[in-house]
Amino acid sequence: MKRQARIARWLLPLGLAFAWTAQAQVPWPTKPVHILVGFSAGGPTDVVARAFAEHASRALGQPFVVDNKPGANTILAAEAVAAAPADGHTLLLGATNHTMIPALYSGRVKFDAVRSFAAVCSLAASPTVLVVGPALPVRSLAEFLKEVKASPGKRSYATPGSGSSGHFASEQFTRITGTSMNHIPYKGAAQAISDVIGGQVDSSFATLGSVFAQVQAGKLTALAVAAPERSPLLPKVPTFGEAGVSGYSADAWYGLLAPAGTPPAVLAELRRVATEFVHKPGTVEKFRLLGMETRNACGDEFTAQLVREVKTNGDLARALDLKPE
Repeated sequence: MKRQARIARWLLPLGLAFAWTAQAQVPWPTKPVHILVGFSAGGPTDVVARAFAEHASRALGQPFVVDNKPGANTILAAEAVAAAPADGHTLLLGATNHTMIPALYSGRVKFDAVRSFAAVCSLAASPTVLVVGPALPVRSLAEFLKEVKASPGKRSYATPGSGSSGHFASEQFTRITGTSMNHIPYKGAAQAISDVIGGQVDSSFATLGSVFAQVQAGKLTALAVAAPERSPLLPKVPTFGEAGVSGYSADAWYGLLAPAGTPPAVLAELRRVATEFVHKPGTVEKFRLLGMETRNACGDEFTAQLVREVKTNGDLARALDLKPE
């Protein structure tokens, strides 16, 4: 009996630990997980979402389905995720413009860009590059500025939407250079770039990831990259600073967000899978070929980034008097 009592006392802590662990674990995912994207298919946000969905499906044994829900500067997709059950089965693949929404639609949206979501991880980033199509046959940033200044308000630029990161980047450029251009907003990067290639629009301040293939194919001409150093993917294309426009920088991030209140255990599993995805050699190479680099800020670090950007973009919107069109 004494021996049995000793064994029981020895096993009790293990039993409690096992019970606690079993209780802490959340059986997730128990059904297909939907990743909402606020842009149409084919753009960089969609590409990142589909690459992650493929990895997560294999890693977790449930389908991860990408649902494109374009419109209203990604507000429709963000609203849907913010209002979804916080069980980890509905996620948002957001981009830089997510932190621009408060500056443009204050009091007009049904969610808070930070508090309505649980920041999972950033997955990728891409610098902004100025590209022109056949409608504006220039070969350098100096020639581009000459053409734009010769026709104030007549030359055009395409963006994935009013209030998008491309819109902010473009207006920041016109402010720095003292120029005026006509903004043509679209519902996604793919449509915007298609019309630049087709000659309906003169130019675009686009993420490198959304135009890299077209630049390689000679369908678009890259004039300058908004980065501290030249991109190894476009080694012959100067930075804006090298081309004569100093103080101009812009990039775009792509990251995973869940509804606020998602269980910590689910978030932990999502972050584990996201980190695994970002560090896979295949992911690094695939993103590099698409003009993007992997990025892995998770949890509090990603949240702090969102908070900083909401403030910075609010200040920029007021300074530039940016409004949704």
